[in-house]
Amino acid sequence: MDKNRLNEKLDNYEKALNRLKEAIEEQNVNAYVYDSVIQRFEFTYELAWKLLKSFMEYKGLDEVKFPKDVFKEAFAAGFLEDGKVWIDMIDDRNITNNIYDEEDSFEIYKKIKEIYFVHLFGLLERIRIGLRE
Repeated sequence: MDKNRLNEKLDNYEKALNRLKEAIEEQNVNAYVYDSVIQRFEFTYELAWKLLKSFMEYKGLDEVKFPKDVFKEAFAAGFLEDGKVWIDMIDDRNITNNIYDEEDSFEIYKKIKEIYFVHLFGLLERIRIGLRE
């Protein structure tokens, strides 16, 4: 992976993360906001695992193809702080395609807002640091 291409991916990820942050910070929370946060989370999550995969390749680690493998390898290499959160994120991301109940949407929304966003943002910072090394 070329450093310039990795920086492009990092920029796109940061933009998606900022869009997710905008939705999370919405004060008038309702079903529409839950849906918006969940949709932006799905997009940001996809960019996160693909960015992490590219970063690991850039650092010379073995190529892995699937999100769960990427997160496990990244955790083992010290790029992620809490491997369980990332595995939980995969599970919740898979659930979001089939949420039809407002209560279920609210539960996923809370996890995104209270747990996942912090880790998604932390990934941005760790990759920035990693690119400077």
